Amino acid sequence: VLDNHDLQESIKPQKVEFHSLNFNTTLHWQPGWAREARDTLYFVQYKVYGQSTWQNKDECWGISSHVCDLTHETSDIQEPYYSRVRAALAGVYSNWSLSCRFTPWRETMIGPPMVTVVHSNKSITVKLQAPRSPYKRKRGSKIPMTNYYDLLYQVFIINNFLDEQHRVLVYEGKEKVIKIQDLRPGVSYCIVAKMYLPMLDHSSAYSSRQCTVL
Repeated sequence: VLDNHDLQESIKPQKVEFHSLNFNTTLHWQPGWAREARDTLYFVQYKVYGQSTWQNKDECWGISSHVCDLTHETSDIQEPYYSRVRAALAGVYSNWSLSCRFTPWRETMIGPPMVTVVHSNKSITVKLQAPRSPYKRKRGSKIPMTNYYDLLYQVFIINNFLDEQHRVLVYEGKEKVIKIQDLRPGVSYCIVAKMYLPMLDHSSAYSSRQCTVL
């Protein structure tokens, strides 16, 4: 009996956590400390906080992976969710390992905008596109994150001659096309941008840099 109990403990999943970017939500866990862990299978359930019954996630039922996509199951973004994972090895099942509570609207990370740069001789026009959620409109296009939050674009300019890390904020607001004027010809400028959510004081990562020489 002791052996089974030890095995149960040694395969129990660790660190069950939700990771979410633009409402693309996955559950991650780490295997237990059993040496034979690569033969272990995992079983995932989820529920909305307050519900009494757990739902099986069929695509993550008896899988060897340590990640499970719950984007579709967490689509009611204001609801708090829980998930849990158990492991099985050689016919022995571990106890369930529970995640922390996860509320998509509050906890998803927002990705950076897409940035396109067009230059003339003394100015740069910056075109911004908000990241998109996985959820679709009736016509099939993905709904932008600006539909769910009051988001601002923050645009920074880097003058390459000065300093790589010296980013100057040149615009904050909701316009998708902005013009940066009075720049020096022959100078290399780079643009990066972020999404900023004032209400939760969250910022996205920086976009990839778009550089141009006037």
